[in-house]
Amino acid sequence: MNTARHPGGWLAALLLATSLGACVFVPETTLRYDPDCGVTQRHMTLKAYQVAAFGGCRNEGCAELLVIAGAVSATSLVISGSIVVVGDAVYWLERRSRCLTR
Repeated sequence: MNTARHPGGWLAALLLATSLGACVFVPETTLRYDPDCGVTQRHMTLKAYQVAAFGGCRNEGCAELLVIAGAVSATSLVISGSIVVVGDAVYWLERRSRCLTR
C-alpha cells in the first residue's frame, strides 16, 4: 500500500499496530485484611483480557475489524477505568469510616 496515494494508509497502519493485541478492560475487586484496623478492605483494579490477535489480515474488512477492536478496547479502558477510580474512592471512604469506629 502506498501511503502517498492513500492518505488514510498511515492511520490504518497505526491502528493495525496498536490493535494486534486488542484487549477489553474490566474492573476487578480484591479483598485484603487490614490488621491495623481489624477490617477486611476492598480494592479495585483493572484486569485486561485479550479478545483477539490478528495476524494475516489484508483486505478492507479486516481493517474495519481492527478499527472496531481498537475502539472497543479504548472505550472499555475509559469506562472501566472510571469505575475503578470511583469504586476505589468509595472503598477508601468505607475503610476510613470502619477504621475510625474501632
